[in-house]
Amino acid sequence: MFYRQMGRIPHKRHTVFKKADGSLFREQVMGTKGFSGSQSILYHHYMPTEVIRTELIGKYLPEYEELGPLKHRHLMTNNVEKKGDALKAREYLLGNEDLLIGTASINEPMQSFYRNGDGDELIFIHYGTGRIETMFGTITYRPGDYVVIPIGTIYRLIPNNSELTKVLFVESFSQLTTPKRYRNEYGQLLEHSPFCERDIRGPEKLETFDEKGEFEVITKTRGYLHSHVLNHHPFDVEGWDGYLYPWVFNIEDFEPITGRVHQPPPVHQTFEGHNFVICSFVPRLFDYHPEAIPAPYTHSNVNSDELLYYVEGNFMSRKGINLESITLHPSGIPHGPHPGTTEASIGKKETLELAVMIDTFRPLKIAKQAKKIEDEKYMYTWV
Repeated sequence: MFYRQMGRIPHKRHTVFKKADGSLFREQVMGTKGFSGSQSILYHHYMPTEVIRTELIGKYLPEYEELGPLKHRHLMTNNVEKKGDALKAREYLLGNEDLLIGTASINEPMQSFYRNGDGDELIFIHYGTGRIETMFGTITYRPGDYVVIPIGTIYRLIPNNSELTKVLFVESFSQLTTPKRYRNEYGQLLEHSPFCERDIRGPEKLETFDEKGEFEVITKTRGYLHSHVLNHHPFDVEGWDGYLYPWVFNIEDFEPITGRVHQPPPVHQTFEGHNFVICSFVPRLFDYHPEAIPAPYTHSNVNSDELLYYVEGNFMSRKGINLESITLHPSGIPHGPHPGTTEASIGKKETLELAVMIDTFRPLKIAKQAKKIEDEKYMYTWV
């Protein structure tokens, strides 16, 4: 990300910065890859290390189903019954060594605070509005927002008036970034990128809480949830600056790349992590060659699994897929448009589909609980 500053900070790093009573603000350097990655410096009213109680809560990693026949899968996430706050409502559906994927139907504000100590998180807001309070400041969210929350960030999600917020989430075990091929050597997004820095927003307001008391931070790391009770409010930050902070990009601001003939999925790429990419399929004009076939061609995922989460509209290459559904087309076997959809696409001028795609370069495993919401007949819908 690009440089940002919020609140009050001293003129120089690692120098005296005093409060009104003469005591020192506590400097925290928060960075990735040791001291060679993205980093920010935060200034706290209290030491962020002041913990008065710790507890092991338990495991959080999903249990995966045993290996069965290789097949395409269809998960109907609108049938997930679990609800609650942004942590308790998470339903893990798929995962591997690089990321975990699931959905959450959030209808309660988080009372405790939370941080992921294993990697970055991406929260895609399907519907609902609210705010995400973080140590870097508050972000308001709306439908279509991709919210990127860096590793170690303390936050909590508050839906507006406890209305339902539906999200697709990705817990990455690596840093999430914009696609490398869309950045120059200085990190700036290039002219041919489908979005630019103007489309990205960071925290909107920094609220500083100079409060003592007991405040629980739930930390996720090493496959377990841990409770850390601080003796002060975790959002006691007077100011910060740097390149590491939560940020938001709305899918409506993705400018699709089109051509005379059908363009391959990489043109839709929006994010990348270690061994996976995330793409945005948005409303767009179809191919303009006079004999173009707009529907995607059948292709074999030789080296990757392809997951699609259906957000809005009518996906031209699929039949019988509902909004909020997830389809998984695994590597090793070909997949493509449903019968009749190729012919039906010829001559069409545009599509109004909206979907999020995740391609992983290691096979995805299916969580056991996903079986309860699966359309078992999906593999045979091409016959």
